[in-house]
Amino acid sequence: AYCYHGQTLLASDKCGEAIRSLQESEKFFAKAEALCKEYGETKGPGTTAKPSGHLFFRKLGSLIKNTLEKCQRENGFIYFQKVPSEAPQLELKANYGLVEPVPFEFPALNAHWTPETVAAFDLTKRPKDDTAKPKPDEEVKPLKEPDIKPQKDSGCQIS
Repeated sequence: AYCYHGQTLLASDKCGEAIRSLQESEKFFAKAEALCKEYGETKGPGTTAKPSGHLFFRKLGSLIKNTLEKCQRENGFIYFQKVPSEAPQLELKANYGLVEPVPFEFPALNAHWTPETVAAFDLTKRPKDDTAKPKPDEEVKPLKEPDIKPQKDSGCQIS
């Protein structure tokens, strides 16, 4: 999140804050990388999973590094902004690209659904003879297939 927030800050010409955000991203990435390698070396049923070798994880590391270098280079000869000591706050609520959720409300009950109607659906009051016994399989008689011989006079012509 800090990496992509840093890219957004760079795009809005806040290079100093972008550098700090990417440095924070680099710190969390190093911590995650250590945990992923430790997880990959543990013994147990999940040893086949190697999260540190996943494509997203590998691409994220190079993306953080390249974006940080770009920010530092551009801040050195274009922006000349001071890098803050604290990381910028992440906006946790997205204000673009997402649809507002519609709260779900149960529809009102129809007037036909009275307590008497609901009580009529009591399955314990069903008849006991309701279980249908399967019919015994009838013996299938073999059918004699007609003997079809190929005809030479089909009407098709090859010209």
